[in-house]
Amino acid sequence: MTNWFTSDTHYGHTNIIKYTDRPFKSLYHMDSTLIKNHNSRVKPNDTVYHLGDFCFKNSKGGKEGEGALHKASYYLKQLNGRFVFIRGNHDTNNSLKTILFSGVIEHGGQLIYLVHRPTDMEPSFPINFVGHVHEKWLIKKEDKTLLYNVGVDMNNFMPIDINEIMNNIRKWRKENGMDKR
Repeated sequence: MTNWFTSDTHYGHTNIIKYTDRPFKSLYHMDSTLIKNHNSRVKPNDTVYHLGDFCFKNSKGGKEGEGALHKASYYLKQLNGRFVFIRGNHDTNNSLKTILFSGVIEHGGQLIYLVHRPTDMEPSFPINFVGHVHEKWLIKKEDKTLLYNVGVDMNNFMPIDINEIMNNIRKWRKENGMDKR
């Protein structure tokens, strides 16, 4: 069983393609690629921590490009894994009813804070996994805290497992002359 992390999939959101310069020709192309990529890595009994902005659900006659008419269950039926959802800024009208604003996990004896927006990070944790910033950056240092962007835009449009994240952090620390904190 593997623990996977992702965010900002924005299933059903046509306009995200242009907003973040995603390499997809259409909403169908984006959604089907994200689902295929997800299922190529995640097995049915794996856990997926989704750190916000899962899908967009529009209302009939709503603003064009701002969401398909599908509820979250439409996408979840197609995706492998058991999901833990952290609420993102666009998760208020997508039928997820996500109640978690943040969370804490332990890996290798280290506590890691999970939250959607980097501005809501918890500086008392040495590592925070975040989303929200799409293609802006993968790893960023804020005072004594490292922020790791688990969003699909920076992770080949697929979930990333915790061991890959920790290896990327070790590599980043080495490249930036930081201690092994």
